[in-house]
Amino acid sequence: MKAVILAGGEARKMFPLTDSRPKAMLRIANKPLVEYVMMTAKSAGIKDFVFIVGYKNEQIRDYFGNGKKWGVSITYRTQEESIGTADALKHAEDVLTEPFLLIHSDVLTSKEDLKKIIDCDSLAIGIKKSTNTKEYGTVVSKRGYAKKFIEKAENSESDYINTGIYKLDPSVFKAIDETPISVRGEYELPESIQILVDQFKGKIKCIEIQEWMNITRPWDLLEMNEKIFPKKGRIEGTVEENVHIDGNVIVGKGTIIRAGSYITGNVIIGENCDIGPSCRIRGTTSIGNKCHIGSFVELKNSIVMDGTKIPHLNYVGDTVIGERCNLGAGAKIANLRFDHKEIIDSSRHKLGALIGDDVNIGINACINAGTFIGDKAIIGPGVLASGTIMPKCKVF
Repeated sequence: MKAVILAGGEARKMFPLTDSRPKAMLRIANKPLVEYVMMTAKSAGIKDFVFIVGYKNEQIRDYFGNGKKWGVSITYRTQEESIGTADALKHAEDVLTEPFLLIHSDVLTSKEDLKKIIDCDSLAIGIKKSTNTKEYGTVVSKRGYAKKFIEKAENSESDYINTGIYKLDPSVFKAIDETPISVRGEYELPESIQILVDQFKGKIKCIEIQEWMNITRPWDLLEMNEKIFPKKGRIEGTVEENVHIDGNVIVGKGTIIRAGSYITGNVIIGENCDIGPSCRIRGTTSIGNKCHIGSFVELKNSIVMDGTKIPHLNYVGDTVIGERCNLGAGAKIANLRFDHKEIIDSSRHKLGALIGDDVNIGINACINAGTFIGDKAIIGPGVLASGTIMPKCKVF
């Protein structure tokens, strides 16, 4: 069986993190989201993949190539214009002649749940009970089969959400051909599945899955980073004397941990990084390759991408920082409101900043909790930054 992974979306809700990369290439525990999706499907027995790509697709192609490194085969189809999931799937019609698994690149589940769908004796859809149906499409079932698909309704008649995991066959392409454009200006797959059920009498079995995580907003990366962290630590770099390491810690090749550093919890540090001396890294934190975390820096529950430097007297908590950023000496990122209320609409008690690529932050600058900073922005020395700062803006 082939698996189709939908990895072409721009994901504007993920600003500022997807201005420079497709959503599928956002990293948790130093690996792209779509890599976890692919490897879970591989563990369930699938080795033949079709990636539907679009926005900045060269990054996906360059990273995965033909899939040989992962022991799989990858074929690509490009959706030049992002006009919906049904249109995306239509691009792979020529290579899908048998039943196939379809999954979104931002949906993580378990091998066991995927196998239940793959091994189903009919077409199937994964569903999961949820109290937050207004954020997702829902599925109404009858005698175990899907009857009605409802898109993000305030008051849905079902409390089972559509997980974005399907077992389909080529009959879906007839339904896609009949699919009208939606009010959002897209050809949407749930509408095609509805047509498959109604007009073509397709039977879609509803299979309740146990494990399911979905990325819809930038701060979801922090939660997923905690849930999917590798279970076993390893040290491949150099650790100087008088370094305290306690917990599930991974240190990549070519990385040096300098004296006086204190690292606890679930921490992954990539290759060729310079860490310390005398810094503290704690919680669930992922640090990419070629990063510098320097003297008297405290880094907590955060994701720091490749090439970023946080070198002197900084505090960073519950934050996602893109590639090649630099924090000047004494720059701090707050992560808690004084009134202890929810930060923006994140449902998180603590949330720092969401920072794009190539951002420079001056000495002694303060970044308020829940601040968004776009690519290549500059935050001047001593500035208090809040709210949304657009790409290439200069704040002094």
